[in-house]
Amino acid sequence: MRYAIGSDPNATNLKKIFIEDLKVLGHEVVDFGSDDAVYANVAIQVAEAVASNAYDRGILVCGTGIGMSIAANKVKGAVAALITDVYSAERAILSNNANIICMGEFTIGSSLARTLLKVCTTLSFDQSSPSAVKVQRYKEYDRNRV
Repeated sequence: MRYAIGSDPNATNLKKIFIEDLKVLGHEVVDFGSDDAVYANVAIQVAEAVASNAYDRGILVCGTGIGMSIAANKVKGAVAALITDVYSAERAILSNNANIICMGEFTIGSSLARTLLKVCTTLSFDQSSPSAVKVQRYKEYDRNRV
């Protein structure tokens, strides 16, 4: 899988860990940077890259992950989920078909973050699941918005 990844300066260390972990798992990773203190800039770049299908999924990290998820979700076609535990990581992919995961370096430790990353990289959305109708509804809305 091809991953686009970015962070703000607060989460550079976690981003580097993720890049190495993704490579070990056999994924291709492109780093969109971490120098810009305006986290929305990198969030939008990653979200646009994923929404355009240039990348399969995206990963965004900042202090809490909240700002990154809000900024990424402003991009048409981006489905960014803030994940904080194994269950939310599973549901982000299995129930909500998220194409971008967001995490906070200050709010979860690197050990848990690495576990969540691994969970997300091993799952894919099941189009025949009961959640498919719900996902289809928000995708329909997203396609028709200005």
